Amino acid sequence: MYRNFWNKTALVFSGGLFVKFILFDIFWCIDTTFASFSYAETYLSKLLSIFVLSSSYLLFRYRKVQIVILLLVDLLLVANLWYFRTYYTAIPLSSYALADNLTDFMASVLDSFRWNDLAFPFTTCLIGWMVRKSPSSSHTRKERIRYYWIPLCGIAGLLVLLNASKGGFRHSYQQLKQSAYLCSSSAPLFTVFGCLYYDLTEPEKVLTPAIQSEIRQWMTEQPSPSCSDTVLPPRKHCLVIIAESFESWVLEQKVNGQEITPCLNELLKEPTTLYAPRILTQVKGGRSIDAQLMICAGLLPLESGAYCSMYADNHYYTLPKAMKEFKNSRNYLLTIDKVSTWNQGAVAKSFGIDTIISYPDFRMTEAFGTHKRIGDVPFFQQCQEKIAKGEIWKAHESSYIQFVTYSGHAPFKLPEHLRTLPIPEGFPEKAGDYLTTAHYTDRAIGQFIDFLKTLPQYQETLVVITGDHEGLATDREELCHHPLCQGLVGDKPFVPFIVINSPVGRRYEQVMGQIDIYPTLLELLQLDGYCWKGLGSSILHPEKEGVAVGSQMQVEGNNYSPETVCHLRQAHHISDLILRFDYFATKKE
Repeated sequence: MYRNFWNKTALVFSGGLFVKFILFDIFWCIDTTFASFSYAETYLSKLLSIFVLSSSYLLFRYRKVQIVILLLVDLLLVANLWYFRTYYTAIPLSSYALADNLTDFMASVLDSFRWNDLAFPFTTCLIGWMVRKSPSSSHTRKERIRYYWIPLCGIAGLLVLLNASKGGFRHSYQQLKQSAYLCSSSAPLFTVFGCLYYDLTEPEKVLTPAIQSEIRQWMTEQPSPSCSDTVLPPRKHCLVIIAESFESWVLEQKVNGQEITPCLNELLKEPTTLYAPRILTQVKGGRSIDAQLMICAGLLPLESGAYCSMYADNHYYTLPKAMKEFKNSRNYLLTIDKVSTWNQGAVAKSFGIDTIISYPDFRMTEAFGTHKRIGDVPFFQQCQEKIAKGEIWKAHESSYIQFVTYSGHAPFKLPEHLRTLPIPEGFPEKAGDYLTTAHYTDRAIGQFIDFLKTLPQYQETLVVITGDHEGLATDREELCHHPLCQGLVGDKPFVPFIVINSPVGRRYEQVMGQIDIYPTLLELLQLDGYCWKGLGSSILHPEKEGVAVGSQMQVEGNNYSPETVCHLRQAHHISDLILRFDYFATKKE
């Protein structure tokens, strides 16, 4: 009955799709876990997708249309692999609307390319060659439809029953996302289409009493360290420098006998510097803008998707708003990106930023990269000019100013005339590029701090320097095992937290999360009375446990209790609820 239905061409098309899906899973699992291959959903979801995607030929014998579908599948799978190599997740449905961001980050996108990705278009070319002459079919279209729907419904039925036994598709998917070992395996288990279906079927968000109770219950369990009796010297201004992809392992290190970050190393020696080198990266699908969410608003990123596109207009309690409430500050954001990038114009407005100085407001001197963005050195030089001219941080004005750098974007390629750090021969190219970029950014920040120290308001200014997220991503393991990088390249995705001219000078060696920056800054700035304390804990209190839970639900730290880890894991879900249901809209600003 099925012999002519499953002719050679039909088998080649469907088999080719299966090979593509398996290749996708292998390339994905190389950087995560191959555990997904042990689950029946992995194969049933692929068979279901293959039947649907092969319908143009199985039902209508449209050979050319089927080849076009294969090319579109290639594009979708490769795009998701590239996205995963940076964000460790499939592309969320909402992020497809941010596709225009790629024009600004094409270099970073291309840096995710691997030669094995060419296997996808290669298989399509091979399939096209094999089916160049389609055999005729003795079946009528009506018969083909019958032969098509019987196995399709059978596979779909098995998949539905399997998920039903686990509480339904959404429950099964959500449980997967909470797993410490399988949280990144949703695409291999359910295919990219399953991930999109999950996002598409997200129910309308209504803040029910049950959800409010869940959030409040977590809040009541949040540790409340006793307030310190120490009276901190006041700080009227707060400057936050968020350095792109800046990891902490480059600090206090040498290569070829030369310091990688000599300027920051000198600042670390000052008695009024607070330094925490082990901040665990906790960004997710929003990447850089997720870091701003944690630093400014004390919230963790969405479990899936980018809040900047989905919930930019939410009600937020933030550090800039706290500065305005208690210090009557004027709040600024300085970035060389466009305000449309990561929708940061709308986000900044919701966060309480008064003035945005962005891409059109800077001269493109010493610009480099795919889209000729201004380098960190001229960026800070022009920020210095704007301060000197009174364009920002006006006299007698309390200020919150946030600077976002750009040069640290992957693939970390500086023009030759800016590469001033000698790299040993035989050093891995990726590591060498990263070090030269870190050295360049260090010089830019160092020169800017030297300028700030000449200002009369410096003694009343808190200067914060941190990385927005780790930079090495999937290259880390290979670099850590390279003979020339052992003992140099950090094996954990840690970024630094440096506070210059801090009222409390110390070195905090315990692990902390990016989410702990917000409450720490509230305390340093004497904003303890602000209504929102964030989901983290201030590192100024000795009872804080040195542990953090990352975006992949990995636990980093020492000497922590199981109860604390459970609480920190739940924080990711609680923050997701706060964002998705605009929890703070129920409260007064």
